[in-house]
Amino acid sequence: MHYRTLDEITQVAAIQPSLTPSRTIRRQRLHHLADLLSSYTGPIQLLTGIEYFPAADRYAARGDFTPLALAYDDVQFRREGLAGDRLGDAMEFFDLTDRQAHRLFCDCHYAYPVDVSAIADRIRAVATRLSLRERWENMRAYFSRT
Repeated sequence: MHYRTLDEITQVAAIQPSLTPSRTIRRQRLHHLADLLSSYTGPIQLLTGIEYFPAADRYAARGDFTPLALAYDDVQFRREGLAGDRLGDAMEFFDLTDRQAHRLFCDCHYAYPVDVSAIADRIRAVATRLSLRERWENMRAYFSRT
């Protein structure tokens, strides 16, 4: 293996920043969204039946008074690059899988009337869940100490 400095690499390759946010940034964004929802006192709506939509329609799904619209109204999120209030925009910005987005933003996972704090709690749970890589690194660190 031949090691090169960053300056040497940039002469032969175009270096692009990662399109997905780091785990820390993702967590911060999700916690901020949960805080926005916790302090929100207006009406809240969720998306309906998004699991049955074709992918293109699912990513384009939006609604007024949804957590997605609330996130898009936040100046900080727009400054950081949130492109719109559609489900696909939120999935990209918050680095959510289809399954996570469905669990967080679809009305089939909540009882009516929808409790905004329940949505915020679920978002915090997604934010604090460790990835498989983080679990592996924690295990390696633990066993390297013993």
